[in-house]
Amino acid sequence: MSQTRKKTSSEGETKPQTSTVNKFLRGSKAESRKQNNDLKTTDSQPSDWIQKTATSETAKPLGLEMELRSSMEKNEHFLQKLGKKAVNKCLDLNNCGLTTADMKEMGEALEMIPELEELNLSWNSKVGGNLPLILQKFQKGSKIQMIELVDCSLTSEDGTFLGQLLPMLQSLEVLDLSINRDIVGSLNSIAQGLKSTSNLKVLKLHSCGLSQKSVKILDTAFRYLGELRKLDLSCNKDLGGGFEDSPAQLVMLKHLQVLDLHQCSLTADDVMSLTQVIPLLSNLQELDLSANKKMGSSSENLLSRLRFLPALKSLVINNCALESETFTALAEASVHLSALEVFDLSWNKCVGGNLKLLLETLKLSMSLQVLRLSSCSLVTEDVALLASVIQTGHLAKLQKLDLSYNDSICDAGWTMFCQNVRFLKELIELDISLRPSNFRDCGQWFRHLLYAVTKLPQITEIGMKRWILPASQEEELECFDQDKKRSIRFDHGRFQ
Repeated sequence: MSQTRKKTSSEGETKPQTSTVNKFLRGSKAESRKQNNDLKTTDSQPSDWIQKTATSETAKPLGLEMELRSSMEKNEHFLQKLGKKAVNKCLDLNNCGLTTADMKEMGEALEMIPELEELNLSWNSKVGGNLPLILQKFQKGSKIQMIELVDCSLTSEDGTFLGQLLPMLQSLEVLDLSINRDIVGSLNSIAQGLKSTSNLKVLKLHSCGLSQKSVKILDTAFRYLGELRKLDLSCNKDLGGGFEDSPAQLVMLKHLQVLDLHQCSLTADDVMSLTQVIPLLSNLQELDLSANKKMGSSSENLLSRLRFLPALKSLVINNCALESETFTALAEASVHLSALEVFDLSWNKCVGGNLKLLLETLKLSMSLQVLRLSSCSLVTEDVALLASVIQTGHLAKLQKLDLSYNDSICDAGWTMFCQNVRFLKELIELDISLRPSNFRDCGQWFRHLLYAVTKLPQITEIGMKRWILPASQEEELECFDQDKKRSIRFDHGRFQ
């Protein structure tokens, strides 16, 4: 699961009529108004706030009042320059191209926003090496709840500083340090600091260069993170083997709802240890074990014990080189996952010819919204089975169906499928694309597909890459596209 860059959304905004910092200080939440009732800032102007501050029990000299006003104006200018503003106690400066010169200004700006709860500095490489300068104003009692520092080129020294700062941030709930590979050198300091963040609910260390040793370091902190809801250790390819000595404290995460271990090079011994832990995380709702190819021959026990996770809503296990025995164990366990909404088995070739093992699961899955079977070596019998399940009224909640890269299905199979896909009334996306190296002529099933689309009120996109439409079918599609009442994208490249 890759991180994606967020774009700034405030470009071209007109200049605010009042200070954006003061707007922030006033806030828009009722809770904020209640906590700060003495300031009466909801309807007051910036000058009112300054006046009340100046006449407080620690009355400030006129010179200090002027200095305060000057600082606020300067910080307002700083935010306007970036096309940003503080809204509802949140300051989002992700992907702003912050310069080294901006770092000092930001340190001063944060000092003027004492009620700050959410700070996002992601995708700004100059943050690296300057984190102490930026966050030095955070002190014990800070109300900060979320800090996002994705791909900020953080250094080992930044990590050490952050580890020392964490005990001050008692309200912190979300910490995202993803795509900062150099912080692994200061992981001991970070783990030590995490022990004091008992309210932490989300910890993301995606693609941080974690190693086998890193797992053991983090494990010492897990026992203190009893409120953790989401743990992302994905895309750390050197992590494999780190779970071999049973991570005893991981089982302490009783409230954990999301566990992401995709592309972590998990070994057979890792899987054996996780078999003792994962089934005990009874509140788990999302589990991603994708792209761990060594799981194929060693995950039978783990997958069979997933039946003990009744709250599981998303199971992503694509590209794990599952074998016949492990797929059978998974199929038997999946029958018990009645809350399942996302089921991704893509790139597991053993599914082909064996989809019948999932027949009961498909019939009982009343909540299933996303089913991905891309590149599973499906055969005509598999897609005929799927068509039969759909025809009998099952999978009624399905919104996304991916059958792409299954080139062995004959035209008769696609015909059966397209004749019945019209019963998926909530379907939004369908992908039946061919592999990049393969091109085939569309059969008569395409007319059935066009007819089915007219019966699907929610459909917006149909992937058909590498399917070649003859001239007559091109004309039919063009006529269909001219219907302005529907906005449906047929992605087939219009190969002739």
